[in-house]
This record gives sequence, C-alpha cells and structure tokens, in this order.
Amino acid sequence: MIANNNQLENPTKPTPISLEIFRNLFTAIADGMGIVLGRTAFSPNIKERQDFSCAIFDASGRMIAQAAHVPVHLGSMPASVEAALRTFSFYPGDVVALNDPYMGGTHLPDITMIAPVFTDEKPRSLVGFSANRAHHADIGGMTPGSLPLSNELFQEGIIIPPIKIISRGRVNKEVIELLCRNSRTPADRKGDLAAQMASCGIGEAGLKRIVSRYGLVNTQLHVDAILDYSEKLTRSTISAIPDGIYVGKDFLEDDGFSPIKLPIVVSIRVIGDRIAVDFSGTSKQTNGCMNAPFAIATSAVLYVIHCMVGANMPANDGVRRPITITAPIGSIVNPLPPAAVSGGNVETSQRIVDVLLLALSDAVPNLIPAGSQGTMNNILVGGYDEIRGRPFAYYETIGGGMGARPDQDGLSGIHTHMTNTMTNTMNTPIEALELEYPFRVLRYSLRKGSGGSGEFRGGNGITRYGISWTIQSHHSIREKKNCPIWP
Repeated sequence: MIANNNQLENPTKPTPISLEIFRNLFTAIADGMGIVLGRTAFSPNIKERQDFSCAIFDASGRMIAQAAHVPVHLGSMPASVEAALRTFSFYPGDVVALNDPYMGGTHLPDITMIAPVFTDEKPRSLVGFSANRAHHADIGGMTPGSLPLSNELFQEGIIIPPIKIISRGRVNKEVIELLCRNSRTPADRKGDLAAQMASCGIGEAGLKRIVSRYGLVNTQLHVDAILDYSEKLTRSTISAIPDGIYVGKDFLEDDGFSPIKLPIVVSIRVIGDRIAVDFSGTSKQTNGCMNAPFAIATSAVLYVIHCMVGANMPANDGVRRPITITAPIGSIVNPLPPAAVSGGNVETSQRIVDVLLLALSDAVPNLIPAGSQGTMNNILVGGYDEIRGRPFAYYETIGGGMGARPDQDGLSGIHTHMTNTMTNTMNTPIEALELEYPFRVLRYSLRKGSGGSGEFRGGNGITRYGISWTIQSHHSIREKKNCPIWP
C-alpha cells in the first residue's frame, strides 16, 4: 500500500496502477454528482427517470470523465463548455447556465450548468469544470413539455445563452425567477435548478480533494495520460475495421408538418486507425422541428464508436482524437438558427444512429445489431390539475424493443441508443406517476410478438394505458376519459 501511495504521489510519470486509480477517482466524482442531482431534484422526470447527465472537464474544456448517463447529453456537453469558455472569464463561486441548441445544447428543455473549480491556495489556479445537463419537463413555449410541432426555435421555449446563474458565490435570483416564470410548473423548475447547482458543487468538491491530496501537476499528468489511453483504445478498435468506405442511408418520414421524406446519408471512411464520418447528401434543414444541431450528430457518432470499443473504455475527450465528423451547413444534422429543433434531439438523433450502424454493418457484421425502435417515444401531457389545484407538465420517453443481435434476441421494453444509459434511462414508476399527475394507469405490459420473427428476434415494445381524471386544458374539462399513455 505504501508503494502504491508513492506511485500516486510521484508526479514524474503515471504508472498503470496510478492511471487506473485516477480514472476511477474522476469517474466517481461524476457518479456522485448524478446521485445528488437525482436525489435532490423535484420533478419526476429528473428524480425518477434520471433524465440527466454529469461530467467533469479540465481547465481547457476537455472532458475528463463522465458518468454512465444519457449519450445524447454527454457527447454534446463539451460544446456547451466551449461556448461558456468563449463567453466568460471565470472566478471562484461562478456557475453558468445555458440551453441554446446552437451553442452546444440539444433542445431547449435540456439546461446545462457549468461550474469552474479553482485551487484553494493563493494564487488560485483553475483546475477544471464540473458540469451537468438535465431535462426540465417544461421551460415554456407553445405547448406543455416545450417540445411542440414548431417551425422556429422561438416557439419552443425560453432560449438561454451562457449566463452566470451564480456569480462569485452570489445567486442571481432574478435570472432564476425569469426562468421559472417562463415555465408552466415554476416550483419544479426552481427545485430542479437548485439540484443542478448542488450537483455542480459536488463535482467542485471532488476535484478539489484530488488536487489537494495528489497535487495539481500530478493530477494534470494523469488527466493527459487517461485521455491518451482512451485515444489508444479507440485507435485500436478502428484499426480492426477493414479499410474502406461504408455508406448508410435512411429517412425520416416527415418533418412534423408535411409527409416528406428527409434522407439522412452517411459515408464512413476507415483508413488505418482513423475514421472520417461525412453526412453529405443528407436533407437540407426543414421547416419543421426535426432538425438536429451538429452537437447531436457528434453525440451519435461518438456513441456508436464507444459501443464498438466497449464499456471498459474511459469516456473522455481522447475518444474524439482519431474521429473526424463533417456535415453540410444548413442540413438537418447541422442546421442554421433559428431552425426548430425540438424533434431533432429525440427523433432525428435515433435515426442518425440507425444510419451509422447500417453503414458499419457491412464492415463488422458480427458486432452490429438490427435496427431498434428508432425513436425515443416521447409523450407529453399538460394542463391544469383540478384535483391538486395546480398546473402540470408530464414528459416521458417510453421504452421499446431493441434490435436483434448477431447471436441472440434483442431486449424488450428498454430504452435504446441515444436515450439509453449503461444502467438505462428509467421509466416513471406507476406509483410516482399517479402521485404527481392526474392519471390512473390500468395497464403496463410488453407488446408480445411486436419484435418480429427470425432466427433471432427483436425485443418487444410496450403498452401503457390508463385514464385521466379531472384535467382542465385549453379551456375544457375532461373527466375520467380513456388516456392511452402509450398505445
């Protein structure tokens, strides 16, 4: 044990033992941030479903570690950190919030918070950043849930550019009031924002402990070594793919307004230990809300590569180094503002993954599963709950069937791909749903046989059915009406 401590505290060269210890120390910080965020949040979507993600970054904005949270958040969060770095000079006690999809965000309900971490000794040095992203059930806009059928971003809710929600330790209450006033459920927003701020504090304390114990120089050496290790693993995985160009193409069926097919085309070029992903040929951005910001396309690519490398790979900025991603400006995978994006994060992101896997199925068929449900199955219900005497906004992604794998059936009733985590995004438990919302669930089951046939079958989808009690919505009253929470 003494020898191991000496290895940890020797700043000259990381060893395999010290590298693994630091890797787990960093990951444990992100995991702890997630535990605090989930336990202290107010809304069921964050508290019960755990629709959030946490990560830590170094002083230059490189991701060091991420918890096993939502892929569509984590692959795009570095772009939000970069936007914050471009906007502000940071001081101890700062916390920045933003949700702008054209500054690293995904869609407006996903609010990101970023807190700098400084050493306690003077002169204070910037160590890095703790950051999280949480999906708020409502942040304004045309419809409850803030994911409307929209044709411009302004219809989807309040747009938050990088703004200091805490400045040098002083909470900007006016900003919080502004954000909450734009939500149909302000009490939940205030509680969830407070939970995110607390989570950032956990990340800050964790990084400080590491630097205090092992020193800033030693910590930075191990950050560099861990990123290099992830790069090495990624290059090794890419090298096992036969060199060549692999093409995939699929469609979105419509843009929310018109039944027009929107092609998503990807060309994957593998040369040695490098991979280039090009979305040329993909549809131009559409008038509807199915546009996915480039950060989402980046997330989809990194997710697929991460799946191929395996769960043991440290998820950090090193994974990006051998990967080049290009997409036509003004396309549905790299739109220009103020294009609507509410459906891009939840629908287009899944189809991007489908197309990437389709292309790679020609290269490594023994690794690639069949197509999964191809959607996040979003459901949003809102109005005024007469029984509880308050407005409500219910949001959830419903699980479905996973595609058959090369050697076994797919899983049933599960979240897949961009809404998945290593422990899976959870459902809202029936008890929590009925406690918080004016619903009664009558049936919640797998749709037997919906996974299809074959030597290896796809997973089955889900049926969720219930009734709604007294709800006032759009100036009408509905009592005990049949309510297919998901057909």
